[in-house]
Amino acid sequence: MIRQLFRARRRQIIIDINTQKDFLLADGKVCIRNHRRVLSHIRRIMAWARRRNVPIISACEVYPNNNGGTYCIDGTEGQKKIRYTILNKRISFPADGKTDLPDNLLREYRQVILHNRSIDPFDEPHIERLLSEVRAGEFIIIGASAEGAVQATVLGLLQRGKRVTVVTDAVGSHNKKQSDFALRKMRVKGAKLIETKRLAGTSHLHIVGVCHCPRCNRRLHKHNLKVNPN
Repeated sequence: MIRQLFRARRRQIIIDINTQKDFLLADGKVCIRNHRRVLSHIRRIMAWARRRNVPIISACEVYPNNNGGTYCIDGTEGQKKIRYTILNKRISFPADGKTDLPDNLLREYRQVILHNRSIDPFDEPHIERLLSEVRAGEFIIIGASAEGAVQATVLGLLQRGKRVTVVTDAVGSHNKKQSDFALRKMRVKGAKLIETKRLAGTSHLHIVGVCHCPRCNRRLHKHNLKVNPN
């Protein structure tokens, strides 16, 4: 039986799923369909977490470059996390099939980043152990994709008796119909669905700051005109 590592019960923990360039940037290998909107909300959630010292657990799909994968290949630019989803005081674990974790993990670090080699993060022993053992009043879920890894993470947490909140406008998808079905399933199973403004309040800033596609650049241009009308 694995010794309990995480004795302190925290009020909230953010779990960000696949907040990586291949998922969230327009030139990414598997970019979500609603990337600008989702990126702006993820940025706000991360800023909110920094202000309130809310710990973050990050699950990232990372695949070896010899398995024929097409996205989030280890060592590529697309595998890297979006810059504002990374905290300074962090620790990272590779996908190596091990379960060993340091004592007082979330006391020593603000962010724990764990790599996994499948859509379901619970398939990776490090992640399965951490998410099963860590205690919190609420697990707040953001990232991509709703019909893929987000759904698998939410259902896995609910099966383990965790209280889960999904920030729907900070969760991306590839297929709207499948995403809507996945969100309904999460709600039926016991997850709470909210929008970013309920958690982090409202904001007039919608600049994503990391993507340079025409859609994101139009928003940036409009913002600059408001700030410097002359």
